[in-house]
Amino acid sequence: MQKKTYRFSSKKVAYYFDANFAYLEKLVDKSRSVIITDENLFASNQLKFSGWKTIVIKAGEQFKVQATVDEIINKLIQIETDRKSFLIGVGGGVVTDITGYVASVYMRGIRFGFVPSSILGMVDASVGGKNGIDVGVYKNLVGVINQPEFLLYDISLLKSLPEDEWVNGFAEIIKHACILDSKMFDELKKRKLSYYRNNKAALSKLIKRNVMIKSSVVQKDEFENGDRRLLNFGHTVGHAIENVYSLPHGRAISIGMVIACIVSEELGKFKGTKRVVDLLTRYQLPVKTEMDSRKIVEILKMDKKKVHQSIKYVMLNKIGKGVVQTIPVDLLEKMLHSIAGAR
Repeated sequence: MQKKTYRFSSKKVAYYFDANFAYLEKLVDKSRSVIITDENLFASNQLKFSGWKTIVIKAGEQFKVQATVDEIINKLIQIETDRKSFLIGVGGGVVTDITGYVASVYMRGIRFGFVPSSILGMVDASVGGKNGIDVGVYKNLVGVINQPEFLLYDISLLKSLPEDEWVNGFAEIIKHACILDSKMFDELKKRKLSYYRNNKAALSKLIKRNVMIKSSVVQKDEFENGDRRLLNFGHTVGHAIENVYSLPHGRAISIGMVIACIVSEELGKFKGTKRVVDLLTRYQLPVKTEMDSRKIVEILKMDKKKVHQSIKYVMLNKIGKGVVQTIPVDLLEKMLHSIAGAR
């Protein structure tokens, strides 16, 4: 097991790589802890949860809403969870987002940690302190920035992960490569998804590399006033596509990254769209979809990154070098109509 610690504004966060789920008992007082997980993970890992107080929620992005938060809080009250209790989110991004949010508001805040169980959760969703819920078609509109005490990485939890979710998670890995790590981009070009699925050492190294990329960015700009915005590459349009068409997060972000590349070529000097498209395709991710640009634009008008009539939009100068540009919403709207028409 490897331990890495990052200090953020309010606390230190410990990352335990190559760990085992059983190590959780060394990190928390089991008698005062409550695990939150989803029905799929609970069904396939019941032995791991044996002896733990566990709240099981329904699986899926459609349940990352206030109604689920209320359900969890009512169960916490029933089992007399108090301010000295500890919440542990064991699951993918939906579970960790909800757990962090509940822990931040229950009794005005209690301690919490994560055991991510998907590729997407391990490299992105559980890292950085963003915790929140969706409101209608507006993704993560309500939430907080609050760091967990720890993240524990148990690769064995990926054994039950469907292939679709492996594909989904690699979108965020490719995103990190596009904006900040050209060497990782080149490494990914030489491999395929099957290589990482069958090579535990390579997968563990890749996960750690991505966690450290994101954590380093967040450490410098925890509350997203500058460079943390780079992590939104592909997400501005991608989130809108995700909710309008009910696409899995990674697939929607993949399409959003391609659109961001096209915008980067139109408004800047970027020449690498084909390279990004080829890499996404290599990892079985979609690169286009039929899209009603008017619906997408309506959602963008409520995007958290929008200020007045402009939006902070992440583009690429080159592979491995992302940049945040302020773009008038009406210009982005025209470009989206053009891209949708071309498809």
